[in-house]
Amino acid sequence: MNNFLISMALKNEDGINFTRYPFSIPVIKHLKRIDFHPQITYIIGENGSGKSTLLEALAINQGFNAEGGTKNFNFHTNNTHSDLYRYLKVVRSAKKIENGFFLRSESFYNVASHIDELEDDDPGLLACYGAKSLHRQSHGEAFISLVKHRFGDNGLYILDEPEAALSPSRQMALLALMHNLLCKGSQFVISTHSPILLSYPNAAIYEINHMGTLKKVLYEATDIYTEFSYFLNNYKKFYKNLGIEEYG
Repeated sequence: MNNFLISMALKNEDGINFTRYPFSIPVIKHLKRIDFHPQITYIIGENGSGKSTLLEALAINQGFNAEGGTKNFNFHTNNTHSDLYRYLKVVRSAKKIENGFFLRSESFYNVASHIDELEDDDPGLLACYGAKSLHRQSHGEAFISLVKHRFGDNGLYILDEPEAALSPSRQMALLALMHNLLCKGSQFVISTHSPILLSYPNAAIYEINHMGTLKKVLYEATDIYTEFSYFLNNYKKFYKNLGIEEYG
């Protein structure tokens, strides 16, 4: 059964200039179609591969604020987002989105600041975020509090590298919170470098390869899984190859 988002593709428009950013990014230049999983879709790849650009464009296309937050947030500190969102063809089901949030780790501070500003005009708003300013919690605590208290049933959640705030144990806690939301009709689209967050069973994983094209892969076939597994099983050899002889 389809959830909110069904698929995403680049519009077939002759006027797109593929020498201009962001259309010059290989993954966007070669973007065909992404079929979203009804529960979780991951988009992964190396730094600079374009995954965050894709998630940002999807979020704006769906009405979220470019720097993050709910669809009701309209603040901006710096308009640096691209116009890719105008050129995306996103197919949606008729199901109504009741909740939603776009979280990007790089601008979470700005979102927390905006929530504090809104609290000045709307006393009691912080109750929706755990009754405590997100700035008065650690980065990881604030993020978990956000998910616990602000994320709700039947929601669309677009998360860009959420692991930046979380220890491994908190990443596992996030998986448990996500599972509860998924069981209540929510849908996630996530960009991550974390083998823990990426492990949710039966999710759709799209990996941006070295050629800059998207390929649907299984968890154990991802570069993230392969590289982390190799390091954890061979870390002494890894350091020895670097000339660090403590493990010699």
